[in-house]
Amino acid sequence: MSWAGPEDFYLSTSLASYLDRKLLVLLRDGRKLLGILRSFDQFANAVLEGACERVIVGDLYCDISLGLYVIRGENVVLIGELDLEMEELPPHMTRVSEAEIKRAQKVEREATDLKGSMRKRMEFLDMD
Repeated sequence: MSWAGPEDFYLSTSLASYLDRKLLVLLRDGRKLLGILRSFDQFANAVLEGACERVIVGDLYCDISLGLYVIRGENVVLIGELDLEMEELPPHMTRVSEAEIKRAQKVEREATDLKGSMRKRMEFLDMD
């Protein structure tokens, strides 16, 4: 059993102010989750109700429904409350289906992979 230091106390009390509010949670792997904070513990493990993953590729986005979602605190980079009065995204963003966003992610990933492989092939030209 580990001892909870004062920083753990401050973290949990600051999360208490977000209970029952709609949040954006940024995870270490880059995923963005939205949902209503229903519970948390001293390790910042959190439970989001009505959670969805917001996937953004260029000007396209999709909110993929996840339902009730448990997040391990060690994976959390940032937690912020969403202002329900404001638009969440700029007007030029286009909402697309889950299938369309998955295709866009695949194209983006393939382009990134190609760029990386081309860079590796060209390393011999680097004459630093």
